[in-house]
Amino acid sequence: MARYQSFSQRTEIVFGPGLLERLHAYRGQKVGIVTDAFMASSGPLDRVMGYLADCDVLVFDEAVPEPPVATISKGARVFAEFRPDVLVALGGGSPIDAAKAILAIVREMDASRTIPFVAIPTTSGTGSEVTAFAVISDPDKGRKFPLISPDLIPDVALLDAEFVRTAPAKVTADTGMDVITHGLEAMVATGASHFTDAFAEKSLELAFANLPRAYENGDDMDAREAMHQASCLAGLAFTTAGLGISHGLAHALGGRLHVIHGRLNAVLLPAVIAFNAANPEAAGRYARVARRIGLDVPSTRAGVRGLIRAIEALNTRFAIPSTLNGLGVDMKEFGCIRSEIAAAALADACTASNPRKPSQPELESLLASVGG
Repeated sequence: MARYQSFSQRTEIVFGPGLLERLHAYRGQKVGIVTDAFMASSGPLDRVMGYLADCDVLVFDEAVPEPPVATISKGARVFAEFRPDVLVALGGGSPIDAAKAILAIVREMDASRTIPFVAIPTTSGTGSEVTAFAVISDPDKGRKFPLISPDLIPDVALLDAEFVRTAPAKVTADTGMDVITHGLEAMVATGASHFTDAFAEKSLELAFANLPRAYENGDDMDAREAMHQASCLAGLAFTTAGLGISHGLAHALGGRLHVIHGRLNAVLLPAVIAFNAANPEAAGRYARVARRIGLDVPSTRAGVRGLIRAIEALNTRFAIPSTLNGLGVDMKEFGCIRSEIAAAALADACTASNPRKPSQPELESLLASVGG
């Protein structure tokens, strides 16, 4: 018997002119901020602090990509002593993920206190501001792994596209391809439903139309706003529907070879779609997406092929190589650890919701196909 499904959306999502005024709700309170050194020194933190003038603020600016366990532990100690009334995460996926893990520990240390969590994303990619996911790393063991819990979902998300206006074209492309991967994996994941489809399809429609515009002209604020919201919509979809083997493989590869996550997904995605399309239901859903983004879809097979070509065309436009070798991966090292990467991907929580259940040899073959 199939298990029942449910859908809930707990985050208050704030967008539009003057949205940072929402921070005035925390006047007179103790506010903790988790961010990174770049955000702290380049203006975004000052902009946020301007709305917290009447607050007692403590900033922890040591978040780094793939936040390591040691950083999480240090941040938890800092905020356990500070005892904030609210925690704010400012940055891309890494600061938000770090804040999620830090807050989980702080809440566990003092379960009697309710600490609201506000996320302000500064990249249009992870959707972390609305998801139950956080990705952290254990560098000593060469591992990168997701945490998944509804307790990680922020209470408030402030979507201000001004924070991404100056993102370089390469960052815009890498994070944007992550949005597309989130939307596509949510569309075919085992937890997909009409509710998650609504968010995933709209996200993909916005991303395919606006990512090239944002890449070509960072000051195109209509495109920036659309991508910022597409990222959030995809997050709403996959936090309930699940993800798949593109993320399972990207986590395993990123943990060992330290390649940018969104760029890994961009390289993997065409091969993953081809693999999953052997599942008739998944193939039909891919074709539905192809039709939604304006491709000619005379048949399901043609729709899948068209979607793969559309992704390959975006990668070419964004100068994203088609192979791991093109990304600069040491192919000798890759050959030695390919089976370990496949095993780690097979055990990854994201792989569990893939529509086609892979074997380790199948994942090794898929990796070999994108090796180059």
